[in-house]
Amino acid sequence: MDPIFLMNNVWIIICFTLVLLMQGGFILLEAGSTRMKNAGHIAGKTIFTVGAASLVFWAVGYGFIYGESIGIVGFSDFFYGDFTSVVDGLAGSVDFIFQLAFAAIALTIAFGGFAERGKLSAYVVFAILFSAVVYPVVAHWIWGDGWLGGLGKQDFAGSTVVHLTGAMAALAATIILKPRIGKYNKDGSANDLAGHNQVYTALGVLILWVGWFGFNGGSTLEVDGAFFGYVALTTQLAAAAGAVAAMFIVWAISGKADIPTTLNGALAGLVAITASTAFVAPWAAVIIGLVAGFIVYFSMKFFDKAKIDDPIFALSVHGMAGIWGTLSTGFFATPELAAMNGGLPGLLYGGGLTQLGVQTLGVVASGLYAFIASFIILKIMDKVMGGIRVTEEEEIIGLDLSEHGSYGYPESMPEEKKQGA
Repeated sequence: MDPIFLMNNVWIIICFTLVLLMQGGFILLEAGSTRMKNAGHIAGKTIFTVGAASLVFWAVGYGFIYGESIGIVGFSDFFYGDFTSVVDGLAGSVDFIFQLAFAAIALTIAFGGFAERGKLSAYVVFAILFSAVVYPVVAHWIWGDGWLGGLGKQDFAGSTVVHLTGAMAALAATIILKPRIGKYNKDGSANDLAGHNQVYTALGVLILWVGWFGFNGGSTLEVDGAFFGYVALTTQLAAAAGAVAAMFIVWAISGKADIPTTLNGALAGLVAITASTAFVAPWAAVIIGLVAGFIVYFSMKFFDKAKIDDPIFALSVHGMAGIWGTLSTGFFATPELAAMNGGLPGLLYGGGLTQLGVQTLGVVASGLYAFIASFIILKIMDKVMGGIRVTEEEEIIGLDLSEHGSYGYPESMPEEKKQGA
């Protein structure tokens, strides 16, 4: 057997493991960014997310994305189990498991919009529907044999497919669920419902940062030529620039080097470079990360003023940075890399507005579909299920107790709650 074929498959399994490990980063990031009374719930919900996304992706998601196209979706390869096929130079099962990890990340991002107030039963139903009819449609359009891919849409590892799709679903959830109790005052001012553990959030971001080398680097799908090293370089530069830019902008404006903003800047840089990592020069990766750091800070402020309660900052980190990252290839894609990886050069390299136009169309079409489809699903769920938000009493005592009957930090639990549980 061809040794390069074997090495490619080993490489992608390693990258799948790194992307799967990113769920651990999300556990720490989301638990640390929310209050102690919901920490256990968030951790357990994330594990459920991986399980639900995996089963739905196996049953129908992969087929809707990569099956034989019937227009809006693919329609074959359901209940995947082919151990003989070769896809993109990989064993079919290896390609399948790698793509599954991306679907699970998109769902985890979407669930950020439910944080601290969504019913567990709503997670269950939405996990199935999002993984079946929201994420696969966008993924088919761009990564399957879909119309946006046919137009030359550049999205190397998922700024649109994964991050923007998940963020638009999170936006639909935040609108329908409405803000958490105590977040906004009658005069419109916002209260800081601070997360309970900044060490968790920092460690979560670092784990996500490491996992991103599987996320982006694995999307090369091969070791031949070691192009994954170049992808790792642009990924690292953008993340670094995002962290630095976010810290300095919040420091300059507020007088304090706010830790959550710095962390979100790093993530925004990672999200932004995800689409363009294989298309741009290192200097452009730094610019992309710097702009992402600025965008994440100002968009966080904007959503707060608009009374859109986003505890995990999914809309800023994954949504706004995802849009910028997708558009950035329309400006910065080099002729050589565009020729190698698909699409046309960017505006700054004499490519005109064509690629930027395709990128813009991809953002608008994918974002609108993900938001509208998720909003309709959640609205129907809200009516049929008698609401997808927990009661006021359940929200006040926390979802650890109200949804799971146990506390994420048992030793910190008040004695009267222990006796009443």
